[in-house]
Amino acid sequence: MTAPTARSIASVVLVRVAKDGAFAAAALEAELARAAQLDARDRGLATELVYGTLRVLPWLEERIARHAPRGTGSLDARIRAELNIAAYQLFFLERIPAFAAVSEAVDAVRRVKGVKVAAFANAVLRKLATEASNSRAEPRDQRLEAAALASVDPRMLKALERTLGEEDARRFLLSGLAPPPVGLRVEQASERQAWLLRLSAAVPGASFELGKVSPHAILERGGGKPQSFPGWAEGALSVQEEGSQLVALAVGARADEVVLDACAGRGNKSALLARYAARVDVADVHPAKLDTLRAELGRLGLAAGASFAVDWSVGPGDCTGTYDAALVDAPCSGVGTLRRRPELQSRRELRDVAGLAALQLAITARVAERVRPGGRLVYAVCSILREEGEEVVDALVAACPSLERAPFAGEAARALAGDFSQLRLLPYVHGTDGYFLASLRKKA
Repeated sequence: MTAPTARSIASVVLVRVAKDGAFAAAALEAELARAAQLDARDRGLATELVYGTLRVLPWLEERIARHAPRGTGSLDARIRAELNIAAYQLFFLERIPAFAAVSEAVDAVRRVKGVKVAAFANAVLRKLATEASNSRAEPRDQRLEAAALASVDPRMLKALERTLGEEDARRFLLSGLAPPPVGLRVEQASERQAWLLRLSAAVPGASFELGKVSPHAILERGGGKPQSFPGWAEGALSVQEEGSQLVALAVGARADEVVLDACAGRGNKSALLARYAARVDVADVHPAKLDTLRAELGRLGLAAGASFAVDWSVGPGDCTGTYDAALVDAPCSGVGTLRRRPELQSRRELRDVAGLAALQLAITARVAERVRPGGRLVYAVCSILREEGEEVVDALVAACPSLERAPFAGEAARALAGDFSQLRLLPYVHGTDGYFLASLRKKA
């Protein structure tokens, strides 16, 4: 069996994204975990091939189709993946010689489909190599930006422009051209500087820097698997994107409070809430995620309170307690995560945002019933669209007269929002994924 390479891993991931609708980040993480012997440089190359190809995928496929007389519609997902990866290398990854990019792709196609299809791939890629060579009079960054913007689904572009304006929508989209860092969460914020120094010394070749908005965040690039870092085994470190950390911190959980994480998922935010609150109850529509959550909290020496398998769109189920504060990290379009999920920007089946907004409103209104008078509610989505942000909060306040807008109780969020009750995190401003957060209070 042939040992996996950066290129073969990228091909498998692109096939999974195309055939199964998989998220690229999760599929890539799984493949890299299987290829434990791959060094940090090749892991980085695999990541660049996956993310880079997906960010300009429609542009690449249009170029490939120009040189395929019978089109590319009948090609299977594996052949398309090999051609797309090679095309990305030819146009945008200039450190890999053109002959090597073509040769590796043709060899891969030959192994899968035989000599005849390999000859077709060779003919197409040689023409592309000439085209790419002729295009290099223009700086690479300009070419890459133009290709990325041309690859965005028009509906998504219009939605972003409605929210941010034309120029900031462009900045948001282009902020994802470089692979994002891995967000590490230092469990004890007071130890973050010491861990920065320890990790920098222990993982040569990697870069570590302090996050901008979370006092727990360290940003890592090029270090390989975080599970191999010092501090992981003893529960001092976790993986969590920095903006996600801020969402949990925005609640401002205190040592005398009982808090509800209403859409807890696998528990990244629950862990931070449990670090500060007297007790955190967790709920999610997927019971298997709650099992993962409890295991992760155990690794960190933390524990959740009660756990509930709840479909908030139907009702509260067994979650009938009253809470000092609640977090609703609601299901959403995920538009704010484009730099980690570039496959979203060109998918024509962009989820119904209006339907999601109705779901977000229903969930948050039911969770609000569980908050005590004078208690707090933070609503958050990993989307930056107005339809899932301000418009949902406006509808919520109108539908729930007992709720009022209030400044964030969490210091990290209040440092950014001041006395405002809403906050939008943006990658080109805060260095995080994109989020919308709102702080509300139950009237006493």
